[in-house]
Amino acid sequence: MIRAASISQGAASVAFDGMADAYDATFTDSLIGRSQRNVVWHALENTFRPGDRVLELNCGTGEDALFLAKRGVAVLACDASARMISVGQHRKTREAPNSSLQFRILRNEDIDTLTAVDRFDGVLSNFSGLNCVQHLPAVARKLADLVKPGGAAILCLSTRVCLWEITWYGLRGNFKKAFRRLPGATVAKLNEIAVPVWYPTIAEVKRSFLPSFTLRSVRAVGLLVPPSYAELWIARHHSMLKAFETLDRIVGAWPGLRGVGDHVLLEFERTSELPHRSKRHALQPCWIASR
Repeated sequence: MIRAASISQGAASVAFDGMADAYDATFTDSLIGRSQRNVVWHALENTFRPGDRVLELNCGTGEDALFLAKRGVAVLACDASARMISVGQHRKTREAPNSSLQFRILRNEDIDTLTAVDRFDGVLSNFSGLNCVQHLPAVARKLADLVKPGGAAILCLSTRVCLWEITWYGLRGNFKKAFRRLPGATVAKLNEIAVPVWYPTIAEVKRSFLPSFTLRSVRAVGLLVPPSYAELWIARHHSMLKAFETLDRIVGAWPGLRGVGDHVLLEFERTSELPHRSKRHALQPCWIASR
């Protein structure tokens, strides 16, 4: 396995910078992208209120940050890609110029540079941003310093077992891709740049955030709604997408099913427990922006 520390940070930044200008057209505004994101937005609407202050990790072009900002939530949206941040800032100027939204170039491993003054009512990481962190407990400890007791952590990660992926690639005879998540780690190629990706189970994520965060709910994102690589197929079967969305709302939180979609949405609450300090785990480089 290629460790994150062995990947060229400069090359990875160039890869994500190169994806930024086309990102909204290829994913944000796609049928599947919108469908999967709506599940996360429903959780955000039920969690955050006008006047709240939210930290977003891996904000990409700012789609989720703008959603919250337009509802009166102050957001500090962070991403490692300078070009993603630039696109987000231009979007803010067009879509929410008077909002309390700020963008910052900031990698996940550097969130501890935010001071105690910067405490938040919650944190958001959408669409696999935390899947490129090898040691989640290190992230959780840093977030515990930044989120107020009673605050929320809304985290959407890629699952270890994705039934759609196994079926989609398995039927095409590409068993390497069909089962690539099962070992728990792989190396993804983005613009021919190797990026290590980890697939923790729900139980592993839960343990990583204890004792500072308590898991309150779990729901599948993309259980019957397919992954983004099925966009052309779903565009030809638009009526099926609506049916899949309805079924996902009904069964997406069922035990046994909630962990086998394309992503899983975990909602944590910050407890009053102080995080355990340890130097054993260092936060690994992470460059994957929100998909």
